[in-house]
Amino acid sequence: MEKNGIKDSNVGESETNKRVLLWKASDERRNVSQMMKFALQVEKKHGVKVTEDYRDLHRWSIENPEKFWAEVWRFFDIIASKPYSKVVDDLNRFPGADWFPGAKLNYTENMLRDRDSDEPALIFRGETFNRRVWTWRELRQDVFRMATAMRAMGLGPNDAVCAFMPNLAETVIAMLAAAAIGAVWSSCATDIGAQAATDRLGQVEPKLLITTDGYYYKGKTFDVGERATEIVNNIPSVKKVVVTHYAGDLQATLDRMPIAESWDSFLGNKEINDFSYEQLPANHPLVVMFSSGTTGKPKCMVQSAAGLLINQLKEVGLHHDVTKRDRMLYITTCSWMMWNWMLSALGTGSSLVLFDGNPSFPNTEAIWKVLEEEKVTVFGLSASYIHALMAEGFVPKEHTDLSALLSISQTGSALSDAGFHYVYEAIKSDLHFNSIAGGTDINGCFCIGNLMNPVFSNELQAPGLGHPVAAYDDNGKPVFDVQGELVCEFPIPSMPLYFWNDTDGQRYHDAYFDVFPGIWRHGDYVEIHSDTGGITYYGRSDSVLKPSGVRIGTSEIYTHVQKVDSVFDSLAIGQQYHDDQRVLLFVQMKEGEKLTKEIAKEIRTTLRTLASPRHVPAVIIEVEDIPRTLNGKIVESAVTNIVNHRAVTNRDALQNPTCLDEYEALLPLLEDKQTDNPEAPRLF
Repeated sequence: MEKNGIKDSNVGESETNKRVLLWKASDERRNVSQMMKFALQVEKKHGVKVTEDYRDLHRWSIENPEKFWAEVWRFFDIIASKPYSKVVDDLNRFPGADWFPGAKLNYTENMLRDRDSDEPALIFRGETFNRRVWTWRELRQDVFRMATAMRAMGLGPNDAVCAFMPNLAETVIAMLAAAAIGAVWSSCATDIGAQAATDRLGQVEPKLLITTDGYYYKGKTFDVGERATEIVNNIPSVKKVVVTHYAGDLQATLDRMPIAESWDSFLGNKEINDFSYEQLPANHPLVVMFSSGTTGKPKCMVQSAAGLLINQLKEVGLHHDVTKRDRMLYITTCSWMMWNWMLSALGTGSSLVLFDGNPSFPNTEAIWKVLEEEKVTVFGLSASYIHALMAEGFVPKEHTDLSALLSISQTGSALSDAGFHYVYEAIKSDLHFNSIAGGTDINGCFCIGNLMNPVFSNELQAPGLGHPVAAYDDNGKPVFDVQGELVCEFPIPSMPLYFWNDTDGQRYHDAYFDVFPGIWRHGDYVEIHSDTGGITYYGRSDSVLKPSGVRIGTSEIYTHVQKVDSVFDSLAIGQQYHDDQRVLLFVQMKEGEKLTKEIAKEIRTTLRTLASPRHVPAVIIEVEDIPRTLNGKIVESAVTNIVNHRAVTNRDALQNPTCLDEYEALLPLLEDKQTDNPEAPRLF
């Protein structure tokens, strides 16, 4: 595939500690990449050699953090009405470091800049195949109109604006408008319940709520008006509701809420030619992000405008090599931090292709046809989506023309080794597979890809620039080539300023700093490879299994169970049993398949052979469904709580909470209690 006339080279297989070399960029593509241009800027300014190997550039970035972040600011030409007095006040204040003190800027001004052309900025594609385009000129005008209307109702810096919306262009416009006047943004997708949305949005006490009349999913229309009305009734701070028409009855939705007004009426049609962006301190709050809420009421993490701006531009512009020539599509909803992250691509001049609905409706090739028709160059998806494609046996390259596709960005959870191979075998052999991982906590990535180094199977390419990432053992010592806790050793700009309503900072401290004092413990279990510098993820450390005291990451089990053809998905947890912990494996079978003694034996043999005897579950049992968060991640904690007789505190945080009833019904069997029910599932 060519980009700017440059072809990539696909490299054949070779072994590196059983991690296979899958791909590397041609010298031509590597040398014209944004990462290489940045490395050359660093070499010229600081007299260091950092263009041969990404690890040299990363080492320089963490040994010289103030110089590094100053170079990122300069590379992306960040617009500020007042310059910063220093890059950071004190890296030893962790948490609490103040980034870019003295600077005044506006996030939206940096996203829109002087882009006022008739080139597409936003392209909306819904599962019903309707298509709408906003040019840069139209996007700027709609943002200015919305921001002006917000100001007219008295909103300004620090006021909260929230959305209960699908992934529409209007959602993007509302977010940029809120940021343009200094308001603080939060959002939830319309596929969650009213109580779950209230638990999140209600904490920040919004004055304005943006919503819609309905949305589409799997060909069905879902009304939003009833849930939106319940949310508004539950949050007394809301003074105005703006409703956009998408898939429902707009007038009926407006009639439900006396304080509601239609999107078109609220914006008006006046041309705005003299809009002024609110100039704000670098540490001014931009967004409030919410934790998953699977262990209690969601935490509200407040993140700064400058922190997200500079870190996300670095990740999208340098690590993903996105420029104004690109089109990015991420399968996401505005409940997930990847929606916020995706928006930063506008700051590079890239077009965003917004998709809403089920990517596999009316058939699996639907989203791939969108990629073909819109000539998407950067496609973002989750590990669970890749595994679902694998389970179905779907081969995208046989159904669509993916000649425009240059890279795939994958996140959400740990991807199996087979998933890495699937991308190059079934999707495209000559693209940059950029597996990334970080979290809502930083609205970005601790580990990520780059075009300077090769892609190996079963590992993310490297820590992100400026991110002092390490793996610690139980004694707080860095380790390589063995599994450890992912930590960040000093502050980075996109870490939360604070948690909402956490006046003494205790919740913030307890979330990250209570295990290794003065060190951010992220809660992921990883292995950093000394040979390649890559990182293998093994899942959340709070779901690590410890049978007989031996630590096992759940993704190690999922990776190999995925290879059993008849299994669609699986979930592994630890059950306290006879003064020890035993591993339970719940399997969701493919349609038409049932768990049998033979399949259970195949699973155990596969795990014993490809992993170790420690990975073999004590019990295997078939279930109808696997619980997942609203963002599609497997929720091991909920099932762990059930089988160990602990409360599941927030079922509304799951996309399929009723499936937990099945796990509760299995308790007697899992506790060796007799049952007279002939329909009871069998334990293998």
